[in-house]
Amino acid sequence: MSLDPIELQVLTGALRAACEEMGVVLIRSAHSSNIKERRDASTGLFDADGQMVMQAEHIPVHLGAMPAAVRAVLCERHRPGVSWVLNDPFAGGTHLPDITVITPVFHARELIGFAASRAHHADVGGDRPGSMPADSTELAQEGVVIGPRRLTAQALAELTGRMRQPREREADLRAQLAANRVGAERLREWAGRLGAARLREGTEEVLDYCERRTRACLAALGDGVRTWRDVLEAPREDLELCLRAELRGERLTLDFAGSAPQHTGNLNCPLAVTESACLFAVRVLTDPDIPPTAGAYRPVEVRAPEGSVLNARPGAAVAAGNVETSSRVADLVLSAFGRAQGQGTMNNLSLGNERFSYYETLGGGQGACVDADGPSAVHVAMSNTLNTPVEALEREFPLRVVEYALRRGSGGEGRRHGGDGVVRELEAREEMSFSLIAERRRHGPHGAAGGQGGRPGRDTLDGAPLPGKAAGMLAPGARLRIETPGGGGFGDERTGD
Repeated sequence: MSLDPIELQVLTGALRAACEEMGVVLIRSAHSSNIKERRDASTGLFDADGQMVMQAEHIPVHLGAMPAAVRAVLCERHRPGVSWVLNDPFAGGTHLPDITVITPVFHARELIGFAASRAHHADVGGDRPGSMPADSTELAQEGVVIGPRRLTAQALAELTGRMRQPREREADLRAQLAANRVGAERLREWAGRLGAARLREGTEEVLDYCERRTRACLAALGDGVRTWRDVLEAPREDLELCLRAELRGERLTLDFAGSAPQHTGNLNCPLAVTESACLFAVRVLTDPDIPPTAGAYRPVEVRAPEGSVLNARPGAAVAAGNVETSSRVADLVLSAFGRAQGQGTMNNLSLGNERFSYYETLGGGQGACVDADGPSAVHVAMSNTLNTPVEALEREFPLRVVEYALRRGSGGEGRRHGGDGVVRELEAREEMSFSLIAERRRHGPHGAAGGQGGRPGRDTLDGAPLPGKAAGMLAPGARLRIETPGGGGFGDERTGD
């Protein structure tokens, strides 16, 4: 029996609410500032076949990647109360700091689904505190690689023992387990009320509903082939990325043939990250109110050549791929469809020593659109996190915030102006290492429809310029200043077009 429209909306709302509740539990239970303050985490529910039936509105880069993590354990033998953990980018992960915990859910001894959570941990080992080295060339330098394994008490102790600040790592992983228990309990409640078969029918109808809405939105965009080219700013060269977007009726194919080969540094993406960026862009182009489910992405096909920077082979360094290359992929898709670009970077900063590890991303300018200026000082595209408040930063870490302000005038001009970036200057209170991974330092974000581009970002250490990918040590009193890019403008203000 099919659901009537009211029942469909009730079930859709219940799934969404459960995922949001999982997120609240994770954020409020976590110990590290990266999760409890910045909310760098995602939660989702999956059916017994591994299809994502709902994800909370958390981190866009996890949209296509969390399903890959569930697929990585789907064929394993599952038992009630035994969860799984992984972070291997080539076995369901994205980059190593993003650790996924997956909990199978049973009702009357039948597997009815999975609850999953993914969180960016402040450290997972590797060459540098923060596990985001700007200069890594192979995956092992970036931290502990966790292939899919059961998350027993022994495994928890063994894994966190290989990371810095192991008690904090363990606390955050336990917060993920707590979030999953909430999601599992909600699925069991619904199975108890509806029956497992009826619940399965209902979630299938939710997926079909999301597919129908996406197809209708794609059809409204109009058939045709659209192309765009852009670059990634590798340390010694620019890496070209190419997109051919073909829309035929209700189906969209995004083909990245011709993009740069796999990089010797860490700008590489596993295919799941490239898919995530594409799916985010499709949500922007269609209707963001369509629930993020597997059904919504059925009409979209993503192609990227194996061995390219957008579909790297196992073992490649990927620290920047998840955060920076994903942002450029979203830029490509949105620009091909006539949208102005946002800052196009997460401005990743890692700081630490053996006593602490700290990681943050910084907001910047969003691109303008046809009827509004771009917002200023926001996290753009693949990041949906918050900043770390000054009070929390100075209380928990040996850092002083010298300046935190809008970077006025950095947004691109046009009939609608791009948003402004931010200025954040930090002073070290003790010796620590730093690693900065940022983009849009040589090439600013593009405008659209005649609008001007946003200003590129700029970084300095004690007044001396830094490249966009930089690593080193900060002595006590050293000041690191980051000026983030502005967004692109929309329309030519001289002609009014």
